[in-house]
Amino acid sequence: MKKGLYFLILLSINIYSQQLTDTIQGTKQILDEVVVQSIRVNNNSPITHSNVYKKELSTRNLGQDLPVLLNYLPSVVTTSDAGAGIGYTGIRIRGVSAQSTNITINGIPFNDPESHGTFWVNLPDFTSSVESLQVQRGVGTSTNGSGAFGASINILTDAISETPYAEISNSVGSYNTLKHTVKFSTGKLNQSFELSGRLSKIDSDGYVDRAFSDLKSYFLQGTYSKGNTLIKALSFGGHEKTYQSWYGLSKEQLLENRRQNPYTYENEIDNYKQDHYQFHWNQKLNQNWSTNLGLNYTYGRGYFEQYREDDSVGTYGGILISDIDSDGNETGTTDLIRRRWLDNDFYVINASAKYTGNRLDMIFNSSYSTYSGDHYGEIVWARNFSKDSSVRDRYYDGNGKKTDFSVFAKSSYDLSDELELYGDVQFRNVTYKTSGITSDLVNMLIDESFGFFNPKFGLSYKIRSNSILYGSYSRANREPSRSDYEANENIRPEQLNDFEIGWRYKKNGLRFNLNTYYMLYNEQLVLTGELDDVGSPIRTNSGSSYRIGIESELELKLSSNLSLRNNFTLSSNKNKKILSKFNGSVFDFGKTNISFSPNLISSNSLIFSPNNNLMISFLSKYVGKQYMGNTDAVNSILDSYFVNDINFSYKIISNLVFDEIIFSGLVNNVFNNEYVSNGYYYTYDDTWSSPGQVITLDGAGYYPQATRNFLLGLTLKF
Repeated sequence: MKKGLYFLILLSINIYSQQLTDTIQGTKQILDEVVVQSIRVNNNSPITHSNVYKKELSTRNLGQDLPVLLNYLPSVVTTSDAGAGIGYTGIRIRGVSAQSTNITINGIPFNDPESHGTFWVNLPDFTSSVESLQVQRGVGTSTNGSGAFGASINILTDAISETPYAEISNSVGSYNTLKHTVKFSTGKLNQSFELSGRLSKIDSDGYVDRAFSDLKSYFLQGTYSKGNTLIKALSFGGHEKTYQSWYGLSKEQLLENRRQNPYTYENEIDNYKQDHYQFHWNQKLNQNWSTNLGLNYTYGRGYFEQYREDDSVGTYGGILISDIDSDGNETGTTDLIRRRWLDNDFYVINASAKYTGNRLDMIFNSSYSTYSGDHYGEIVWARNFSKDSSVRDRYYDGNGKKTDFSVFAKSSYDLSDELELYGDVQFRNVTYKTSGITSDLVNMLIDESFGFFNPKFGLSYKIRSNSILYGSYSRANREPSRSDYEANENIRPEQLNDFEIGWRYKKNGLRFNLNTYYMLYNEQLVLTGELDDVGSPIRTNSGSSYRIGIESELELKLSSNLSLRNNFTLSSNKNKKILSKFNGSVFDFGKTNISFSPNLISSNSLIFSPNNNLMISFLSKYVGKQYMGNTDAVNSILDSYFVNDINFSYKIISNLVFDEIIFSGLVNNVFNNEYVSNGYYYTYDDTWSSPGQVITLDGAGYYPQATRNFLLGLTLKF
């Protein structure tokens, strides 16, 4: 087995399935195994958050990626390269990119340690194995992995099933979309053991021409629970093949044919595999203390393939020979097919202890991770190789190594029956070293160490049993990514001071959450709007900047079978001073809007449920105007859009072959709007139109999203 451990272990978190009533949310929450206890917060905490459970996800889980299913949460904007929510998808919360959003699965970091990205395409149909998740907006509570700079999402995978079951789910939809899922559980054997698993296959042609997805995934879990001990081993992963569609369209192409794809080479694909191995062990010592230990191993490998026409032979390190033109002269270029590879190993160990007292709760947590990633490129075909070269010779080869060690302690103390004090202190140390050369044949020799101190504290005041006021202050620090260093060797880490004040209220059929936030950044790594040569977004430090806003969540029961859910975010997101090259010199653009940060985001859900078996929802989403760059350029504007979906689910209880038969459906973009949710913006210097004078010109690319489309599903449970 490659590089030693194919089996690793994660141990994170608690033991018994508990059932508590959340007095504000008004719902029963199953805190199964409390695997995410050390990084989640409860309803009394002074941390702004939203909880999502399996039941809510299941009605829309028809093949689209998890970020798309979270589209109707507060301050969320989602997008899809292929246009239909399958394949490469992205999520931004409060305008902050996924690179700056901390993602954990069972307490284990999911963000790629080098790029900081989260590639959900590597875990297709992962939603089918999610028990619950919590989205914390702002810095949130201390967590494992790199800090949250606008939000964190922590995910808990499937809970233990007491009884055996089997489940077959199939979906069909627009753009030849097909999803097949098989799940099972043995239930508890001898009151101690359980084995469960899932296999999934998703195919889709995509809304964009030839932007197909060929996705496979698996999930296997074994558990042992007896007395004060819980042991849980998991293996899950995926294999994705997707045709490239990250280049987008120009404004002219968008008007000409918004479904066209500029790529024409038939094998312009991503081909990547990722496997995760986790093992959890929890021990309850007594009524007050419980401990957790955890290890994780993630193995990723794969490439993307490109056809390059008339590419410069000088960028391939002497592997290639130039073509000869009709006059017998070397052109300096040739046609070729190249693959750029990633091959990485990621190890994590977590350990935590929890104390629960009458008035005082404490959590102590430590986490250590080590990552090694190989980056290399090879030529799989060319018109002419040099005499000393052959197919699959590497034209660049580099490595990145990263270690991350953190410790944090959290406590909550009841000062009185009404007032609760929350404190949270984290120390984090990161080292990052690189060797070799990049794809541009540039030496990349980084040797950096960072030490971060991240304090957090807050107060919660219970006005009544159904009404809570809270306020908090949190700090986060975050190191640059590999691509940040590639774009700018002088890149600096970013820092965030986050202030939150909120109110949670519930009475009878009304639930209302309101909070305000002020996020003050130093050297925030904002998206420039540009992409590098592999489609990754480029970031840069923006000096001093801020995000200030108000978020509202409302859930209102209008009648016994009709309810309304609404949320909106009104915000101002500003760089205090932006300096950028313009017409050959550095120009001060002054205070500008932060890229990809709309001032208004709103979602609305009208849910009709005449009985326990039928549910019909009308869903609406509005996203205001965004700038794709940081200079408020007219050509960088993404227009606002308003999109509506219809979702339904109908369940038949049966005493025959199947216990349940569930029909579900989703009509996306009911009113057939043509809209764009993402893009990129670039500038370039031009001297042709005005010889002797540098003129800065700009352009943009756009990712069109699907017009009206549908997904229909059938689930059989037995």
